[in-house]
Amino acid sequence: MGIVWRGMTQDELDAAYNQAAYAPNMEDVIARFAARSEMVRRRLGAPMRYAYGSGKNDGLDVYGPASSDGTGAINVFIHGGAWRGGEAKNYAFPAELFTNAGAYFVPIDFDAVQDHDGDLMPMVDQVRRAIAWLGANAHLFGGDPERVHLLAHSSGAHLAGVVLTTNWQNDFGLPRDFIKSALLCSGMYDMAPVRLSARSAYVSFTDESEHALSAIRHLEQIVTPLTIAHGANETPEFQRHSRDFAAALQARSHPAELVVGEGLNHFEILETLADPDGVLGRAALRQMDPAA
Repeated sequence: MGIVWRGMTQDELDAAYNQAAYAPNMEDVIARFAARSEMVRRRLGAPMRYAYGSGKNDGLDVYGPASSDGTGAINVFIHGGAWRGGEAKNYAFPAELFTNAGAYFVPIDFDAVQDHDGDLMPMVDQVRRAIAWLGANAHLFGGDPERVHLLAHSSGAHLAGVVLTTNWQNDFGLPRDFIKSALLCSGMYDMAPVRLSARSAYVSFTDESEHALSAIRHLEQIVTPLTIAHGANETPEFQRHSRDFAAALQARSHPAELVVGEGLNHFEILETLADPDGVLGRAALRQMDPAA
């Protein structure tokens, strides 16, 4: 079989974009996400639920501290799921790390790629609108619109990377540096190899969409400081995406730090977002309050 991408055959490339091939405990960890999220809701109570648009999935959950004076940082979370699944309610498990710090944790819902015949751009638009809604409506729940931070994982980190190229001032009337920091974990930032992989069976790529959906090709539009993370036991392609994206940003003297979760696969690393001593938990607290 011939080489299709960076020394990999088609089968090898397909495996490098198939998390189950490198994370045999995938289903168990995903089940823990949901179970731990339910336990968090039992302790914190149900989140405040808001609609950021009129679509059936245009909603977000707000988990906040017991009291707020309008200065609480807003930490927006964009979940993964290979663009095909996932719900905000199953990603509440990190919420207490933020509420204990006097901040808000906001996982958002959005459509799946199959809802749009394989087109990812409507999902990007939803994430943009959700974040913009928070900037305009933070007063409804007591958050600080000048302290918005982005957190994202897997295909959610891909969407977040694209969203970071947004000109918030032109498109939404918000400050250009509206998003103060971003922690992107285990994402994809160049769609060329993804287009060549088995994921093209359910994602419809064109030359134009491949370019638009590749954050690494639009570095000049990114103004937000980034922390880019991956697990040391992830697929080789997911590790490479993070390394290459961080290196490309650093080559432009853009604030970008690469963080590696030793001994962790694609799903296990996300669990560390709930732990103040975990690789992602430490990074999230540091980006929210650098002076702490």
